[in-house]
Parts: sequence; structure tokens; C-alpha cells
Amino acid sequence: GPEFLHEVLKTESEGVHSSLGYSLRFLANVDPVDVERTCADLDPEETLIIIVSKTFTTAETMLNARTMRQWLWDFMGDDIEVVRKHVVACSSVSATENVEEFGIDTENYFFRFWDWVGGRYSVCGAAGAVPISLLYGYDLFEKFLEGARSMDQH
Repeated sequence: GPEFLHEVLKTESEGVHSSLGYSLRFLANVDPVDVERTCADLDPEETLIIIVSKTFTTAETMLNARTMRQWLWDFMGDDIEVVRKHVVACSSVSATENVEEFGIDTENYFFRFWDWVGGRYSVCGAAGAVPISLLYGYDLFEKFLEGARSMDQH
């Protein structure tokens, strides 16, 4: 998925040049040590958290989401506006209510995908487009999509 694509792009010359000054991290493990390592040198005021969850109910994903929300609140205050400014969601259209309950602005910062999208196809949708485009730019992500499309049509 997106993490694999990031691993590839971060060593490609176009990826290296387009991502200068920014970083992308993935947190899938609920181990507190892994969370600490992931956040160790981040500035919460300059951090955008992207929660990718099809249903916004998966136990491990939501534990990490709540942990990261609390990390933001520990530094910037327990305020819903902190979430609205520093957290976005990539989720299925049927999870809108769960995304909103978490505190994410569903009008502006909710990147939807269809309920049937899953597995290897998710990298071509919002789950891949949002983190990869933010770091490397949409032009590079679009090149990836063109390559995927060419494989579908071969």
C-alpha cells in the first residue's frame, strides 16, 4: 500500500527532490515504544496526522488514532480545534458519522473512498493519494497512477 510506495519513492531522484524538508511516517503497531519512536522528533504544531481506516472502527487503528490525538492535545491543549487543524481522515463513505464523532472536519478534511475499495487497490485511492501527494506532490502520484492504469490495460 502507501507505505510500500513511499519506500520506493523516497529513494527515487524525483521523490527525493520533491520531498525535501518534509517526512512521512506510518504507525500501524499499537506498541507504545513504537508510538514514542514515531513521534520522537516531531513538532506537534507542524504535524498533520492522517488516519486511514475503512470503517473508522478497527480496534488497533482507533487505538493509534486516539493515542495520536492525545499526543496533540498534550502539547497544544485538549481542544477540538486542535483535531480539526491537525488530523484528516481517509475512510469509506459509510464511516462519515464515525469520522465526525472523532472530531475531524468532514466537510474539508475527510477523504472518502467507496466501501468496496480494499487491499492492494487502496494505494490508488484516498488512502494512497493523500499521504503520497502531500509528501511528493500530486504530479508524481499521478505518474504512479498512470503506471497502474497501464498495467490494468496491458
